[in-house]
Parts: sequence; structure tokens; C-alpha cells
Amino acid sequence: MLRSARHAKILEIIAHNEIETQEELCEELNKLNYVVTQATISRDIRDLHLFKVAGIVKKYRYAYINDGESEISPKMKSLFRDCVVSVKIAQNLVVIKTLSGNGANAGAVVDKLNHEEIVGSVAGDDTLLIVCTDNRAAETVVEKINEFMR
Repeated sequence: MLRSARHAKILEIIAHNEIETQEELCEELNKLNYVVTQATISRDIRDLHLFKVAGIVKKYRYAYINDGESEISPKMKSLFRDCVVSVKIAQNLVVIKTLSGNGANAGAVVDKLNHEEIVGSVAGDDTLLIVCTDNRAAETVVEKINEFMR
């Protein structure tokens, strides 16, 4: 079975179903005669840049939003706006607090912004820590993030 065909089927499945776990995704693929293991699904999730967002029926569900490697889709921008609770500076650090379960989602958006002032970032469950080159760079990043959220 070709990986690209499996990836296309995964995207189709998560577009039409709330899939909360790798095991659920594995079961859905197996029902469609795609024999996969949890390890394969884990790699596919990473390769497809899937992330979890709040579900309607389930607590979380896998989602995919990617309109190009460096572009941010309107839907992704909207998700970012909706999940960010606060943006604060602590010297050369920027701390973004998000709704629970959205730290990594915020990190994915910030990474795609490709701001040269950002050295790196670390995402947790509800927090994104951004390390900037210096204090002024952190101020610039906050200004750009606030502008992006408008």
C-alpha cells in the first residue's frame, strides 16, 4: 500500500469524523482494508502535521490545516485567534497562554510566521514559550502577533 494513498485516506477520515486517538484512526483505516499499526499511524500524524483541536462530540479531534508550507490559511488564523488567551513579554521571552490543549497549535502557527527575531519555541498543553534574540526582538514579535490576530 502506498503511503500517499494512506495519507489521503487519513485526511478524508478526519475531515468526516471526530477521531480523538491514534487507536481510533487505526481502527477506521483497518475497517477500510488499510492494515496499519499504531506506530505507522504515529509517523503518519507527524508527517501530515496533524494536530488536535477541540471536538464537538469528543473532547479533542485530529485536524489538518495546511495551504502550503509557509502560508497560513484563514481557518488556521481563526483557530489561532480563538485559542490565544494572552500574550506577554518577559525580557527576551514571549509567553502565549492558550485554551487547554492548544499550546502546540499556537506553536505551529508561530513557526509558520518565520519571524527572524525568534530563536525557537517550546509548546506545552496551554502555553507557548517563544525565545527571542533580545528584549527588543520580543517586543517586535508581540507586536507582529497582535497584528496577526486582528
